[in-house]
Amino acid sequence: MIAGGIGGTTGDLLMHSLDTVKTRQQGDTHSPARYTSMSSSYATIFRQEGFGRGLYSGVTPAFLGSFPGTIIFFGTYEYSKRHLIDSGVHHSLAYLAGGFIADFAASFVYVPSEVLKTRLQLQGRYNNPFFSSGYNYRSTLDAARTIIRREGISALFYGYKATIFRDLPFSALQFAFYEQEQTWAKEWVGTRDIGLGLEILTGATAGGMAGVLTCPLDVVKTRIQTQINPSEGGIAFANATKLQVQAATTLQNRLNVQSDAPSLPIKKSAQQRRHISTSSPSTSVRKPGSVNLDTSSVITGLKLLYKTEGIAGWFRGVGPRAVWTSVQSGTMLVLYQALLRRLDVNRVLGESDGATIA
Repeated sequence: MIAGGIGGTTGDLLMHSLDTVKTRQQGDTHSPARYTSMSSSYATIFRQEGFGRGLYSGVTPAFLGSFPGTIIFFGTYEYSKRHLIDSGVHHSLAYLAGGFIADFAASFVYVPSEVLKTRLQLQGRYNNPFFSSGYNYRSTLDAARTIIRREGISALFYGYKATIFRDLPFSALQFAFYEQEQTWAKEWVGTRDIGLGLEILTGATAGGMAGVLTCPLDVVKTRIQTQINPSEGGIAFANATKLQVQAATTLQNRLNVQSDAPSLPIKKSAQQRRHISTSSPSTSVRKPGSVNLDTSSVITGLKLLYKTEGIAGWFRGVGPRAVWTSVQSGTMLVLYQALLRRLDVNRVLGESDGATIA
């Protein structure tokens, strides 16, 4: 369990900056999109917002959720996998089911941290002049307090179902691919020790393939967790996009023209203006070209994305996600196996020393 926690956390922290790029690409609802290719997005965020407050924004909740989450995951996975195999379940099905069960057990820990991480990644630096996300938290603690105070504690579980729909298939596919590739590698080499190169290759390809296949679910999860509730008002006028400012100016000009014309009976509702609230950092008006899913249903979200953005909408950020899951999975699984072997050696040495003394 400790080996899994160390391996998983190391992989997550190592690739956090690429995860930020992926989150920006998936959550960017500006038209045209601000972030396009992986390399240009990475360079833009680094140049405008820096490393710590830009590319590594949201790293604190990522760490706080990753370590306990991966400990729970690997402990549950090893137990459930061995129990299923001992019960006569086919190995491939046991690996698949083990991944499902383990991820569900860990989800109660990592989903709240995922909500905080995703919002802070989308926001970037505090008072970010380069990207208007609708959020403006001072810190992780401020984000948690603001979300609970304004949206309720249940908001920390926004997108829970979408996260489960993404992570359960991802974990199941990742470990099914990994265990099968490990079996093939051991048969090809002829020994249990397949070497560092094949350890990295099996872990990275398993994570990468699972990441690509579950990318549409990841896009829906990101949109649900970062979408703004229109009923809560709008962001500060100063944070509005240029198109919003132009639209407001055009509307004002029309009103001025109408004011010069002969007065006509107008309903009171037509004279009312919509007030834009500036009191909450987590509110915004609908952005030009945005797709507000306005649903917690993954299936409905997939349909809306396909209808409005096509297949490309399903696979927004697939490049960073493929790289991130490959490197993160490779790092996590290689460290996990290395630490397990090290712990086994120490245990054997301890038992032999005890036998010698006896």
